[in-house]
Amino acid sequence: MTEATAGRIWVLADPRAGTAAQALGIAERLGRPFRTVPLEWGPLARLPLRWATLAGLAGAARREFAGSWPDLAISAGRRSAPAALWLAARGVRTVHCMRPHFAEHRFDLLVVGHHDSPPAARNILPILGATHRMSPARLDAAREEWAMFGEFPGPRIALLLGGPPRGEGMAPETAAAIARQVAGFAGSVLATGSRRTGRPAEAAVAELLGPLPHHMRRWGDGGPNPYAGMLAWADAVVVTGDSVSMISEALATRVPVFIADPGGLGERHRRLHESIYAAGQARPLAEAPTPFTREPLDETGRVAFEVAERLLAP
Repeated sequence: MTEATAGRIWVLADPRAGTAAQALGIAERLGRPFRTVPLEWGPLARLPLRWATLAGLAGAARREFAGSWPDLAISAGRRSAPAALWLAARGVRTVHCMRPHFAEHRFDLLVVGHHDSPPAARNILPILGATHRMSPARLDAAREEWAMFGEFPGPRIALLLGGPPRGEGMAPETAAAIARQVAGFAGSVLATGSRRTGRPAEAAVAELLGPLPHHMRRWGDGGPNPYAGMLAWADAVVVTGDSVSMISEALATRVPVFIADPGGLGERHRRLHESIYAAGQARPLAEAPTPFTREPLDETGRVAFEVAERLLAP
């Protein structure tokens, strides 16, 4: 898909990769051309803007909205909601991920995780977890691209490390304790940190995994990102329970998924875990986890189908 000819669908891309991925994942699964509109926040974005406005955008981002508008806009996150509603006021159909907690009836479709307690409404589509970009096709391609991971001894455990949304990153002792559990049942480990993990926690994991065959990807490392390849080659996935995005991406695989508790989680994350456990899609990480059978969860594909049927059908 080339953006030069992609006028009908816009993706309003939040600067945070995990938030933008929720909108991009839906657009990619529609199989139609789309244009990515990068959002940059101005000083007013910190305020609770609860109406249709571009006031929260920096000047360069605001200029992206000049001229002709799309037929459909896909967005995610609280800060992008006012801009999406600004387009809606001009006749653009809107799909928004996560609850904005204002003017929710004015969106054509709201995609909301069960853990965010969505109310019953015709324009609200509840899902398990969050939408993302880890499609079946992407996992298949990653398995070919990262065939080197197939040489690692099994069971290959993908270890996905998140971190607290605010603060100095995951505590190194917490990260090491989780890695120690994983090392106890892994033949090899494919580990990755994230923006919120922090260098000290990543270093603690790398040191603990030293004697074991492993590949460690630290946040900010250069070169191609092996994240999708780790998921594609994993025999099981262990993911920290603080990352909604990583948990949802792990569930796109067909292997057992175990959620590690890093401590300090709020009620929202607890609800997420319980909903996933109740669906049989994951289990809490135990000292000696037992493999179990599950089918890949493709909520992004389901959302894309609903968008096409409700908003793009001729």
